[in-house]
Amino acid sequence: MREFIEGLPDGWTIYVWMVVAVGILVGVVIGLRWAVKNAQFDEDIKYVVFNKDDEDKMTPEEFAKSKEVMDHQTKLREHYLKEKAKRHTGTNAGR
Repeated sequence: MREFIEGLPDGWTIYVWMVVAVGILVGVVIGLRWAVKNAQFDEDIKYVVFNKDDEDKMTPEEFAKSKEVMDHQTKLREHYLKEKAKRHTGTNAGR
C-alpha cells in the first residue's frame, strides 16, 4: 500500500481534499434542507420557553407574542400528532 501511495504523481492529495469538500457541502445542503422543512429557523421559537408564570418578567407586548407563539406551536403539535397517527394506522391497516 505504501508503494502505491508513493508511486502516485505529485498533486494527487488535492483530489482527496476536493472529494472531502464535496462531501461536506452535500452534508451541509442536506442539513439545511432538513432544518427548513422542520421549521428550525423560526425566530419566534424563543418565546416557547416562557410560561404563564413569566408574565411579570416580560412587557405586555412580549407576553402577548409569547401566548400567540405558544398557541401556534400547540396547533402545529396537534397537526403533527394527527398526521403521525394517520400514517401509523395506514401502515398497520394491511395486517
